[in-house]
Amino acid sequence: MTAASLVVATVVLGVGTFAFRFAGPVLRSRVEISPRLERLMAMAAIVLLAALVGIAAFLDGQEFAGIARPAGIAVGGVLAWHKKPFVVVVLAAAGTAAVLRLLGVP
Repeated sequence: MTAASLVVATVVLGVGTFAFRFAGPVLRSRVEISPRLERLMAMAAIVLLAALVGIAAFLDGQEFAGIARPAGIAVGGVLAWHKKPFVVVVLAAAGTAAVLRLLGVP
């Protein structure tokens, strides 16, 4: 791949990103979206994020990550559900995984 093609690809992606971001406010007054569709789109974003967390929790590349990482994420999830401060959630999740790995749990 040449330098010119990289520059062209970067410019095309930049223009496309700007067009999408610009289209939102411009088309908002012209396109009517039903409340049901808005709820579905919001839920789709949540499901997508949950799927990403699930994959990151259980897989390291294409292999199972072991028990320590999902256990840490579970601890963090429970603390987040109980609305603990973000720093506490992150430190507890990382600490759980670290302690389990120190104890020899994969």
